[in-house]
Amino acid sequence: MAANPVLIDSSYYIGLARQGRQPLRALSVIAAQRDVAVCGVVRCEVARGIKREADLRNFRRAWDVMLHVPTDNRVWEGVERTLWELDREGVRLPLPDVVIAECARRIHAVVLTFDRHFQAIPGIRAVAEIV
Repeated sequence: MAANPVLIDSSYYIGLARQGRQPLRALSVIAAQRDVAVCGVVRCEVARGIKREADLRNFRRAWDVMLHVPTDNRVWEGVERTLWELDREGVRLPLPDVVIAECARRIHAVVLTFDRHFQAIPGIRAVAEIV
């Protein structure tokens, strides 16, 4: 049985860059073992912080060959339901994190992230490292 795909959260890209590591190099190692996914929210959050246009082109090339999870009405309905349920429990999470989580749920992906918010979302497997 093939391993679940990995949806890379913005915090992972940003965290590696802050550590002086090359996020795309790290992802190429993961991609050799599993399918790697991206969604529009992650692309936008990461792209806005990239300073050089040449670097942005490199990221776009990488994203363009990843599994893309579209944010259709089913994803938005899941986001709405998750936000509503968590709010009733007194758990308030940023909307982008719940959108990313719902995209991961859609393709049964593990979320690779440094952000602890994902731990509060039922049914989401979030890890800081792929082993």
